[in-house]
Amino acid sequence: MTISKFLSTAAIIFSLAIVGAAAKPAAGTSDAGSHLNKGVELAQQRKYDEAIKEFTAGIQANPKNPKAYLNRGTAYRALQKFDEAMADFAKAIEIAPKDEMGYLERGQTFVMQKQYSEGLADLTKAAELKPDDTMAIRLRGFAEIGMADWDKAAADFTAVLQKDPNDAQAYERRGFIFRSQKKYDEAIADYSKSLEIKPDPDVYAKRGYTYVTYLQDYEKGIADYQQALRINPSDYDTQQRLQYAQAALAAKNAPPPTATPTPTPTAGLFTPVNIGIAVVILLVLIGIIFVVSRRRGGSADEEVSSGRIR
Repeated sequence: MTISKFLSTAAIIFSLAIVGAAAKPAAGTSDAGSHLNKGVELAQQRKYDEAIKEFTAGIQANPKNPKAYLNRGTAYRALQKFDEAMADFAKAIEIAPKDEMGYLERGQTFVMQKQYSEGLADLTKAAELKPDDTMAIRLRGFAEIGMADWDKAAADFTAVLQKDPNDAQAYERRGFIFRSQKKYDEAIADYSKSLEIKPDPDVYAKRGYTYVTYLQDYEKGIADYQQALRINPSDYDTQQRLQYAQAALAAKNAPPPTATPTPTPTAGLFTPVNIGIAVVILLVLIGIIFVVSRRRGGSADEEVSSGRIR
């Protein structure tokens, strides 16, 4: 699961549910409490504009209630109105500086905007104010991932798992961290643990990618991609990765090509031996011609000489 996916869904609903549950109407502020409870109901139905109106009415009825600002801030954030959300979280912190929720929500909003160092400061403060709350530690881990501070991120998700050994998402995030550190066996182990707790197509795809890309274990990678597609058949990226892994496995298992024997070159006409023979033959012919020519020349001289004697 990516940072944005987690922060834009689960954490927002978490915030609204917890803050809403704590928004008990105080004495003399029944109107404020009624507006807050109604706003929480609307926000949980994703009717954020209507929820904001109710939270605003609650703030007007009791401007000193930090939970009203927190709830309205989370509704603004759900609409990606980050400036308004940050202003409400800052107001909640001003009213209740010892309450971790204002720092938690503002830190989360910083992380959603990729302002990791600012988010880290707020989330660390939230964790200090309420050490037993794993949400601040988890969100701080997301900020540290964004900053590529792998060791600290791994430590934070390990701390989350120590408090809740059945947290599938914490295993998945730590698996991603290990993979980023090139600790592939540890990454596989964490992805596998996450899948034992909660089968998730995204986690199958991540483990498959680790098998194929980093370990060249195509068989296991193909099995993971196929399982991911059984759960989510429309995942185009996983379809493409499956085809790549299958092609890579086929190439790996293909028999080696048969070597073509190099043909023996046939001897040409103009070899040293042939040239030598030709030279010898030529010399012999020249010798024969010379002898024949000498004999013919001698007969003619004799005839001339005999004629003179007569």
